[in-house]
Amino acid sequence: MSREQAKAIIEKLVERYAEHRKEYHLADYNEQKTRQDFINPFFKALGWDIDNEKGDSEAYREVIYEDKVVVKGKAKAPDYGFRLSGSGKKRLFYVEAKKPSVPLKTNKESAYQLRRYGSSAQAHVSILTNFEDFIIYDCSKVPNLNDAATVARLKHIHFEDYVKEFDYIYDIFSHEAVTKGRFDKFVQASATKKGTDTLDKRFVQSLDQWRKYLATSIAVNNKKINDEELNFAVQLTIDRLIFLRFCEDRSVEPYGQLQKATSKGDAYKNLFDLFKQADDKYNSGLFDFEKDKITPSLKIDNKVIKNVIEELYYPKCNYEFSVMPVEILGNAYEQFLGKVIRITPARGVKIEEKPEVRKAGGVFIRHNTL
Repeated sequence: MSREQAKAIIEKLVERYAEHRKEYHLADYNEQKTRQDFINPFFKALGWDIDNEKGDSEAYREVIYEDKVVVKGKAKAPDYGFRLSGSGKKRLFYVEAKKPSVPLKTNKESAYQLRRYGSSAQAHVSILTNFEDFIIYDCSKVPNLNDAATVARLKHIHFEDYVKEFDYIYDIFSHEAVTKGRFDKFVQASATKKGTDTLDKRFVQSLDQWRKYLATSIAVNNKKINDEELNFAVQLTIDRLIFLRFCEDRSVEPYGQLQKATSKGDAYKNLFDLFKQADDKYNSGLFDFEKDKITPSLKIDNKVIKNVIEELYYPKCNYEFSVMPVEILGNAYEQFLGKVIRITPARGVKIEEKPEVRKAGGVFIRHNTL
């Protein structure tokens, strides 16, 4: 399809939308209809194989319709992932679709959903649209739950301006633009690269916070535990939680099982029951209770466990573990493991850099993984 043909198709979509706009804002005109009537034809006009007419397998098709898992009414994945055929799992950009009645210019929840997924997958530019509006976001910075809808917004185009802005859209997001490298140039020029809260930096901050929560509670409630045992217990507990959350978001474990286990009763005891089940299932050193004689008898405040678990789930969790690159996790853990917990005389805790890190000027030179 030529550029002129694509422009003509989008112009017709705009005319049809304008003619029946009031109807499209009614409650019964939902997201699925919006995608079918407008968003799919829009991206098809831009040269994308929306309907997989090439007959590629799921592993190679250009446009991935993300599996929707709805938790408490919230969709946890955007609707489309775009990539070049045969390029593997790497998504170039995501598109989150909404129905026209959702006011995207001010809807911070929709923006957060898109940016959270894009930042976790390192798809540094992505799109939020209900056809009424086409909004491009910089996803290179990890979002905050309370960010306004305008934060990290690169450009907003109203449907009435699609024809006027056609060259801009086509020269960035068309299949032709991607194959010729124009999309990559746009990302390099637009996505924030310096002075930002990057994914690995933010994840290290989260790991540090969870370590402090757990270490403080364990030190207070387990009077006989020493420094070495405390570091072992905190590290292993965090490793287990992260492992099981990764399994949940990658559909290996039931989604929300950690939340369910800690919703009532003794939160840590219930959590530990899951750890023992994981020992039977995975036969992994992570859950080896023949060697681990410390964590089974720990006492940890319910509030602390629940706070950590809450921060591992949407909406408080800034990360989508199903698409987080393993390299990010490794980089974060390398920095995280460069610190050690010390118990103070008053049974408080102090977290400080390991001696070898201080000598290296803040660089942790040993490589550690989950």
